[in-house]
Amino acid sequence: MIGIDIVTVSRIEKMLNRFGEKGLKKFLNDTEIKLVKSPQTAAGFWAAKEAFSKALGTGIGSECSFLDIEITKNPNGKPLFTSKTLEKFCLKQADLSISHDGNFAIAAVIIIK
Repeated sequence: MIGIDIVTVSRIEKMLNRFGEKGLKKFLNDTEIKLVKSPQTAAGFWAAKEAFSKALGTGIGSECSFLDIEITKNPNGKPLFTSKTLEKFCLKQADLSISHDGNFAIAAVIIIK
């Protein structure tokens, strides 16, 4: 299954300016927050979690919240979903790609059950 999401970086940046770390905690756990070095990264993580929930077929809600989905990075900096996330949703595999261009962050996710 495939999920895609796009978000404007300025939308996430406004949230960060208004709420600071409290805004990040609405959709990221403490480990993920440590990985966020810019509004672009935060926007990419937002898009990735939205795309994951779309690929799952639930969207963000009671079955799958932002905090149910955890993103990490490999040693080369490639974002990926944690094994904890895969286990929670009984998935064999979940591939993630995040891109940025101008004021946009886009994420594509492919999951295999």
